[in-house]
Amino acid sequence: MIGLVGIVIIFVMVFGGYILAGGKMGIILKSLPFEMIMIGGAAAGAFVLSNDKASIKHTLKDLQKVFKGPKWKPDDYRDLLCLLFELIRIARADAIALEVHIEAPEKSKIFAKYENILQDQEAVSLICDTLRTGSMNYDDPHQVEEVLDNRIEESLSRKMHSTHALQTIADGLPALGIVAAVLGVIKTMASIDQPPEVLGKMIGGALVGTFLGVFLAYGFVGPFATKVKAVIEEDAHFYQLIREVLIANLHKHATNICIEVGRQNTPNHVRPSYSELEDALKETKKVAA
Repeated sequence: MIGLVGIVIIFVMVFGGYILAGGKMGIILKSLPFEMIMIGGAAAGAFVLSNDKASIKHTLKDLQKVFKGPKWKPDDYRDLLCLLFELIRIARADAIALEVHIEAPEKSKIFAKYENILQDQEAVSLICDTLRTGSMNYDDPHQVEEVLDNRIEESLSRKMHSTHALQTIADGLPALGIVAAVLGVIKTMASIDQPPEVLGKMIGGALVGTFLGVFLAYGFVGPFATKVKAVIEEDAHFYQLIREVLIANLHKHATNICIEVGRQNTPNHVRPSYSELEDALKETKKVAA
């Protein structure tokens, strides 16, 4: 919703100010379709040329993040801590019983209680793989910690590709606007024998290209890239929380301490309060019993 508000503000402020200053929309509206074909088409072509099929799909899908915001909500962070609490308790009580949940999480009654998490393959894989690794009795938990760090870093780098692709297009749009403007000037020069009022409109139409390139770059594509990056970084905290809790578990801290480490490392705006989490964990214990 906030993304739509931003778009409305951009249009109202730019074109509202232009009209209030005495500008006329006619020449812009007349030239806009042709300039958009040249600039937008060239930008789309450059985007396709510089990315493979998977990256194109990934970037187009990530555009939804501008309007939807982060995937993980405060309730999801609370549920994640409860899920990890249950799994760690089972792991310490009976390692064999844990295998049922981490080898086939889609059939696990514990994972089934947290549907949003179960649907995220990356989160489930990270939890199961780390718990499985922990059962191998590593002499040094820091080895697992290093593996987790590399895995999370690689995943974040891969997800950031869409922001780089969008920013590259944003950087190129002003230049493509100049290309369109130059073509408009060439067209104008071919009609140099026309009256000044005709030439003025043709030059104005050519300058729409420069305006459109800059407007799209700094008003839309650039901010879209920034927003997508912010959302991806925000969602990355969810996977970082998994790391913090499971590494604490490998260091043999008490289960409640492991969960509190995770809670304390959760960003403030999505962090469950101590009492809220305590109530959730008590309810989890009751259901388990």
